[in-house]
Amino acid sequence: MSDETRSDTYAELAALGPYGVHPGHALITMVEPHPGHEYAYNRWYEDDHYYAGAMAMPWMFAGRRWVATRELRELRYPEKSAVAQPVGAGCYLSTYWVTDGRYDDHMKWTVGINKRLNRDGRVYQDRTHVFTSFQDHEATVYRDGAAGPRDFHALDHPYRGLVLQVIDAKGAEQRAELLEWLRSRHLPKRLGGSPAAVVTVFRPTPLPGDRMTYVKQVEGVDTRLTLLWFLQEDPRDCWDAHFTGLDAMVEESGLGRVELVAPFIPTVPGTDLYVDQLR
Repeated sequence: MSDETRSDTYAELAALGPYGVHPGHALITMVEPHPGHEYAYNRWYEDDHYYAGAMAMPWMFAGRRWVATRELRELRYPEKSAVAQPVGAGCYLSTYWVTDGRYDDHMKWTVGINKRLNRDGRVYQDRTHVFTSFQDHEATVYRDGAAGPRDFHALDHPYRGLVLQVIDAKGAEQRAELLEWLRSRHLPKRLGGSPAAVVTVFRPTPLPGDRMTYVKQVEGVDTRLTLLWFLQEDPRDCWDAHFTGLDAMVEESGLGRVELVAPFIPTVPGTDLYVDQLR
């Protein structure tokens, strides 16, 4: 077995390179199972792909799945979105942290393992990738300062909801200014008294040329920012008070346009909970 798996190589690799706990990179993937395939897709992802196609890979150290029922998807905006067409597309969201400085190493493995899974018939084809990209960490803003869970805890901490927000800067040269406005002004103000304890901000990176053909190349690499708001309440209970109008606030800043604000709740691993509420 050692010769077949090159086990000796693992000892060499473990002694090299970064191995901190900072989420320097993320995989953020929003997927729409095709109508009639909701249960089968969920079982494939829960029982196989979440592990074999994600968590078992080197340097991917945390993950969580989220779901948007029909009721939750009806809260999304704006209606005309550059991310999701229609805006309600994308029932499931999976989020993963990748160790800072290990993106290239992880990508070599993920491309190789997904080709193997596809070859072995372990990729569920009846779904559409609505918004899928690896992203680099840009900022984390905390509501409570040094108290409470850190960003590297966020996918393991029992948060009750998540809001995915995607913003496009007006141009590549404006993205840094947009990021600074979010980090130093907008997010600290919005988090005060909010059910959101943490917001992480990422920017997308291009997918490799040898990616799987069913995943489209990433858009907005030079202009886009992706925000993940981690909530201590169900988003349905705090939506009107805290998450409506985020598009108008960005518009008023003159720095960009909100392309998606979408609430999710966590799935319950090993179950089909919420599948009957998708349509």
